[in-house]
Amino acid sequence: MIKSIKLKFGSAPESSPVELDIEPITIFVGPNNSGKSKVLSEIKDFCNRGISHPDNLILDHITFDANVFDPNTLLQSIKRSPRKQDSIDPTKIYVGNENSPIQVEEARILLALEDPNSDPELFCRAYLWYQVLKIDQQNRTGLIRDSSIQDHQGKINDVANTLFYDDNKREMLREILFRAFDKYIVFDPTTLGNLKIRFSDTLPKNHLEERGLHEEAVQFHKKAKSLETFSDGVKAFTGILAQIIAGDPKIIMIDEPEAFLAPTLSFKLGKEIALSCSASNKRLFVSTHSANFVMGCIQSGVPISIVRLTYQNNIPTARTLPNEMLLQLMRQPLFRSTGVLEGLFFDAVIVTEADSDRAFYQEINERLLQMTPDRGIPNCLFLNAQNKTTVHKIIKPLRELGIPAAGIVDIDILKNGGKDWTDFMQSGFIPEASHLGLGQNRSAIDNKCKATGNCMKKDGGINILNHDDKEAASNLFNQLAEYGLFVVEIGELESWLKHLEVPGKSPGWLIEIFEKMGENPVDPDYVTPKTDDVWAFMDLIAAWFKNPIRKGIPQ
Repeated sequence: MIKSIKLKFGSAPESSPVELDIEPITIFVGPNNSGKSKVLSEIKDFCNRGISHPDNLILDHITFDANVFDPNTLLQSIKRSPRKQDSIDPTKIYVGNENSPIQVEEARILLALEDPNSDPELFCRAYLWYQVLKIDQQNRTGLIRDSSIQDHQGKINDVANTLFYDDNKREMLREILFRAFDKYIVFDPTTLGNLKIRFSDTLPKNHLEERGLHEEAVQFHKKAKSLETFSDGVKAFTGILAQIIAGDPKIIMIDEPEAFLAPTLSFKLGKEIALSCSASNKRLFVSTHSANFVMGCIQSGVPISIVRLTYQNNIPTARTLPNEMLLQLMRQPLFRSTGVLEGLFFDAVIVTEADSDRAFYQEINERLLQMTPDRGIPNCLFLNAQNKTTVHKIIKPLRELGIPAAGIVDIDILKNGGKDWTDFMQSGFIPEASHLGLGQNRSAIDNKCKATGNCMKKDGGINILNHDDKEAASNLFNQLAEYGLFVVEIGELESWLKHLEVPGKSPGWLIEIFEKMGENPVDPDYVTPKTDDVWAFMDLIAAWFKNPIRKGIPQ
């Protein structure tokens, strides 16, 4: 039904707006308040009206597929008899919803059904309006319910009855749910006139045992448990898949499908939704906060589109994310172990050398956010690499996805020339023309530090240098900081908060420094943010994140 959508903006204020061809699944990701739920509402509104609402913030336009379905077949599905109160024009027919049909010339509606873009308002009002389902927190647990049994010879208009009568669709749903819950969904007609949805520990012997009214059927269903007795997660999982497999809607929108689900079930739901949508020729639009759901969709192998939305400093952005890159992030053990894909849902990501660094800088940031106005980095994810030479492996792919990712390394990064230094600069997307000069500066400062006979990492960082050399080193680090690459000028992690007099090396140092920093903010010895030391270092990093024209993010 939908061929493409066009948004109102792109990856940067000066970039062209995002326009993407629609795959079976389109997933919107991004931080909180970035517009993920809003774009679903705007897509639904367009499908209802056939025109963009003037107050739209994200969606600009939708283009429909033309000549996909036989217009005469579609017309028969929406043609209605006039109601008693309707005036009858013999030159026109009634189409649309039974309760509010539209009177239109037959030739005009046939043209709109053949090419929806020729008359999108009529196409949507007469047909598409009734082919759209939006699933959110209000209705996700009631998508499939116990029902009265409908006449098989008449029109079946609910999902439970469709599954009861359609053996193929019922078996398809049953297999999926068994993989998820190790139980079999069954449809119980033995309470005369009613159709109850249950989960059984065993399969029915045949269709007759499930659908019959004889004693064996009664005893079989008596052992099964009603769907109503299961958790909201099970109900939502079951209902979403049931709507995709057996529901009428051609376009389904799901806001946060992972609600009520454990991470493993979110992954399974993503995978099963993708496979089911592809098989049913439906189109699905999803907004999600779950990396597990996204991974499940990607690993299904079904074509999907992923769009990351952000809204920062009153500037909206949208960027399509390449599936191949996300798949690579999922496959590499380093990325899986560090939770890199979680960065899709944060405004900022900081990558450190090791877990101790990550924990310390995260605590510093939390205290800045809690105790000082306008300081700290809100909605920031802290990740750690294995060492300074692997920091770049996490920063670079995140930035390629449009995610602001900063790196923090100790000063001995200066010792790493050659490929290590080049990789570090490339991860910050520093222009290649600057690499030679920065590399020469790195080498010169490293030699100056060695000439002092002191250890740059243990004995004070750039403070071991004379005035001119110290200024040169500081200039180099400032250039790197412009691109979100931050070096601990005074040495290493353990160089911070020296006044607390914590000796040793992480992780022992980390445990003791946290003890010295205190746990209770009302304690007089609780360490609060200052304007120097590590607090000033975090202010420098925050300034890069908060800069709307920050350097180092590819367009």
